Formats: sequence, C-alpha cells, structure tokens
Amino acid sequence: MTASKTILVTGADGFIGSHLVEDLVRAGHKVRAFVLYNSLGSWGWLDRAAADVKGQFEVIAGDVRDPFMVHEAVKGCSHVAHLAALIAIPYSYVAPSSYVETNITGTLNVMQAARAHGTERVVQTSTSEVYGTAQSVPITEEHPLVGQSPYAASKIGADQMALSYFRSFATPVAVIRPFNTYGPRQSARAVIPSIITQLAAGKRRIELGALSPTRDFCFVADTARGFRAMLDSDKALGEVVNVGTGHEISIGETAHLIAELMGVELEIVTDEQRLRPEASEVERLCASNTKAANLIGWQPEFGGRDGLRRGLQETIEWFSDPANLAAYKHERYNI
Repeated sequence: MTASKTILVTGADGFIGSHLVEDLVRAGHKVRAFVLYNSLGSWGWLDRAAADVKGQFEVIAGDVRDPFMVHEAVKGCSHVAHLAALIAIPYSYVAPSSYVETNITGTLNVMQAARAHGTERVVQTSTSEVYGTAQSVPITEEHPLVGQSPYAASKIGADQMALSYFRSFATPVAVIRPFNTYGPRQSARAVIPSIITQLAAGKRRIELGALSPTRDFCFVADTARGFRAMLDSDKALGEVVNVGTGHEISIGETAHLIAELMGVELEIVTDEQRLRPEASEVERLCASNTKAANLIGWQPEFGGRDGLRRGLQETIEWFSDPANLAAYKHERYNI
C-alpha cells in the first residue's frame, strides 16, 4: 500500500478498531473510520484518539447491517478492514439473532459493496473462538471449526461468507484470525480488563469465572500490525491467517501475574454469572503463527512470558489512570 490509498475501517470505534485507525494513520495512510451511529454523536474510543492522530481521519457513522450505508462507506476506498461485529460471548447466549444480523449479514453487506466497487483488498476479522477447545496444539489454520457459542457460530458464518466471495466472484478477501487480543481500551467484559479494573479500584477480593481455561493473549499493538500486514500482502488473498503468540497461560495464572505487576495480594472468588455453560466453555487456545511468519512476515513483538508481562504493564498503566478507569463500571458485571 502507498500513502495515497484510502482504507475503510469498520468497527473503528471499538477496541481493536481504534488502535488500527491510529496505526494506519501513523503509517501514512488515509483512513475512513466507520463507527456505529448513535444519538450522542459518539465515535467510541476514537473520541479519545491520540493527539498525533486526532483530526487525521474521516469519520462516517452508520450500521453495517444497512447495505445502503455500507455501500456508500466503501465507495472510494481501495482497502477495507472489516472489524465491525458483536463480540461479547455472554450476550450471544441471550441475543443470538443480533449476532447473525450484525456479524453474518454485516459481513455480507461489506463483501457485496466491495464487489460492486472493485475494492482492491478486504480483510475479514475472525476470532480464535471459531476453533472451540483445541483438539491439537498449537492450533493451525487447518484445525476444525467448532461453534461452542452463538458468537463463535456467527463468526464461522461470517468468515465463510467472506471466503465464498473470494471463491465465487474473485473478491480479494483475506481472513485474519486474532487470538485473545488485550490492551488499553478493551471492554471490561474481557478477563484482563476485568481483573485490572477491580484491582485498580481497590478491590482485593475479585470476582472471575472459570480459572482453568488457557488463552493465547496477543497485545493489541501486535494485532494492529497483523492487520496492516494482511492489508499489504497479496499472498494472503483467499487465506486464513492466525495472529497469536503461541504462548498459553491459564486465567487463574494471568490474574496472579497481574496482581504481581500491580504489587498487590488478591483473592479470587467464583462469580456464577461469569461462567459459560459447561459445553460452551473453550478450555484451551494456543496459536500456531508459522503461517503468519511465512505468508505475511508477521511475528509478535510482545511474545512469550516476557512479552506478556510488558503488554500487561502497558495495559495496567492505562487502566490505572483515573480518567480511563472512570469509564468502566468495575463494581458490576455487564454481559
């Protein structure tokens, strides 16, 4: 990509999307940020974009479920990074239809618009949740797809919709499959922000769900670089590429590592409402990133135990800022 390209980022108001917008602007690209329309006129996390990025990107408010709005947003863009999605697993148990509408139909709308406008590249955002509990590790892109939650099922459908456009119409699609991204701005529905916000608010007896499942935590700066590499790589067309560190750690051990970095002692109690239905819990995730290294030249800068500690420290520092912590309801659990 050259600096003259215009890149549409859907879901730009969210956690990963806002970091990607900043990364692309700093790399010299023109960015059109597609945010969810709301009556407050909020741009989500882009309202708090870094000073060197503010005012350097275009914003369009709309909804990926609306094909007309998506058609207009894609017009004039050479590249599209499609991140807009409903991602909260607990909410997918109570509102599954909304996940089909946003994740699958929203992806259909993006693909149809890209096909109509002759877009040069579309990067579809997947998730490691589509693999379900690891049947073998590290998890390669050939691992079976198992929808253990309505969310995961909707993302499997969305990925297959995107790839069907590559196979049916030669729409230039690539699928990035991030593992457990974490970092500043992440929703407190996710486990790392949940732990940090409770501790930063002064709690030492914190509430969590299952402690034994393992996750492959990837720092958001690494994930954003993965998206940029996917947008750049012709070799990624029609391919699915994992973006993960290859280092797994249990939820319980993660909590104690965070407490150590914050210099506090903690006690963990089980909050029943944070537990997934037994057959829905993904027990183990650990990525193979060999394909990412070979195909798009990506490797994590925050890899291994040391990288996780460095990423957690940056995340703790951000959440510990009173201005940032105030944006979170640490005293309650929101699905």
